[in-house]
Amino acid sequence: MPVAIITGASKGLGRALAEALAARGWDLVLDARTPAVLQETAGRLEAYGTRVTALPGDVTDAGHRAALVAAAQKLGGLDLLVSNASALGAEPLVRLEALDPDGLRRALEVNVVAALGLVQEALPLLRASGAGTVIAISSDAAAEAYETWGGYGASKAALDHLAAVLGAEEPGLRVWAVDPGDMATDLYAAAVPDDGDPRPAPASVVPGFLRLLDERPVSGRYAAPALLEGQR
Repeated sequence: MPVAIITGASKGLGRALAEALAARGWDLVLDARTPAVLQETAGRLEAYGTRVTALPGDVTDAGHRAALVAAAQKLGGLDLLVSNASALGAEPLVRLEALDPDGLRRALEVNVVAALGLVQEALPLLRASGAGTVIAISSDAAAEAYETWGGYGASKAALDHLAAVLGAEEPGLRVWAVDPGDMATDLYAAAVPDDGDPRPAPASVVPGFLRLLDERPVSGRYAAPALLEGQR
């Protein structure tokens, strides 16, 4: 069975994607910072008959990243790495004039440095897979200028660029930066707590990710909503 590592997998998009893969028979290594919520998610996914290893921890910890990859190797290898864990830099978001440098550092550490560190740790297994794939969860804030989204957007723009370079350097892999579009997630609620407009559930965009895995287009940047339009 194929094996995936998904960071930030206890809820939101990470959990929705993990459930879709479990339903397809994937074995999973899941990461999140809240042990109880992560274990509840793992228990739900095991009902699909798949093997699930849940490792609570912080992706900025090199030892934790090594443990995630070791767990994948124990399951038989690694076919897919999803960098979904994210930090906003400020909760709620603030204008750049008020952004604490420590908050920006945290966003860069989680969204960029840790994501690269996990890729570096996982590369031998991904190269050995017949279909090694890296998905970096991006945002439209990486490409567009939205007030208060500067720190988070800058970190996602950096992640996009790393993904693009990795795709050029590793032609044997598929490396996709994927903008999932607007979703109703705890991350968005923390970013803009006074925005009560309805947004789609994370599960609604997962078919776009599955289309990428099924069709395996060239490495690059994709938007899940556009992929969903292509299925209609």
